[in-house]
Amino acid sequence: MLKPQLAALLRDGSQGLEQHDARNLQLSWRRFAAFAYVAEQYGYRYDGLSPLSPEGSPNPYFAFRRLPDAPERAAWNAQHHTAAPDSGPLPGMRPGGSRLRPLPEVRHDVDLLHARIMVDYSRTHRRRGLTALLVLLVAMLIPLSQTGFSTPSLLVCGAVWLFFAALWLTGLVIARHRYAQYSRVLRDSRVDWPPDPSLAQHHGKPREVPRPTEPGHDESD
Repeated sequence: MLKPQLAALLRDGSQGLEQHDARNLQLSWRRFAAFAYVAEQYGYRYDGLSPLSPEGSPNPYFAFRRLPDAPERAAWNAQHHTAAPDSGPLPGMRPGGSRLRPLPEVRHDVDLLHARIMVDYSRTHRRRGLTALLVLLVAMLIPLSQTGFSTPSLLVCGAVWLFFAALWLTGLVIARHRYAQYSRVLRDSRVDWPPDPSLAQHHGKPREVPRPTEPGHDESD
């Protein structure tokens, strides 16, 4: 799924859109973080959860905000990574095999992007679980209304609902632990995340950096 996802990013860049929205289609959050690094090389910096997704979505959209020097970044990488759109090596990534394997010199940047993404994704668990429990409750009421609200049926449905509620609570504990873990990683690296939207532009966000001076190298943090 990387090739069409990269094509969508480049298309939005060529159209000058201020925001690119993407889901994690890589089956790995670390690979999605590597994609976020590549997106920044083409002019779109990771900006958190996108308002495009309904709250509690199990597969939310993430926003990428266009950088002021996006055209220059895109042109530089188009020149130095001509085969990238056609399954060639990507900026900052190892050639061959999986195309989202960071080079050693950019691994730290990708790790910090991964931490930001995990902080944002962890915040969606509470609403996502509550929505699922509500849908499950409604789904169980439909057959009960047809067969009758007998005591055995109610007990079975109640037990099923409590089982999934327990799973949700377990997931919530894990999500909170994950949130604290990756928040600590960002705090130790002096990255203020998530940024406060009420503050001035760029405050609380990773600082701007110049374009890379050699293929695939751009320190974002």
